[in-house]
Amino acid sequence: MPQRKPVIKPAKQAIAPGISLVALLVIAGYALLGPTGVLAWGDYRQRLEVQKVELARLRDQRDALRNRVKLLDPRAVDPDLVSELVRRDLNVAHPDEIIVPLK
Repeated sequence: MPQRKPVIKPAKQAIAPGISLVALLVIAGYALLGPTGVLAWGDYRQRLEVQKVELARLRDQRDALRNRVKLLDPRAVDPDLVSELVRRDLNVAHPDEIIVPLK
């Protein structure tokens, strides 16, 4: 009569590879579906394009402000800009000017 081999021994031997396989599947799933996974790359690309447009707009705004500050430099003030600021902020006009309200 043939002897039966115990079932417990192969089951114990399969525990470590089984746990390793489950861990590998969890890591692979996280790499695909996680917040920094492969499927999130499309969203990152879209957000990157939006941020590039915003960066270009902010750089243009910074350059405009830098130019305005340069024109207001006390060592070499631009007379046209000073005249514009005085008229706008202080409501000052020359005696021979005619003011036409636009509103």
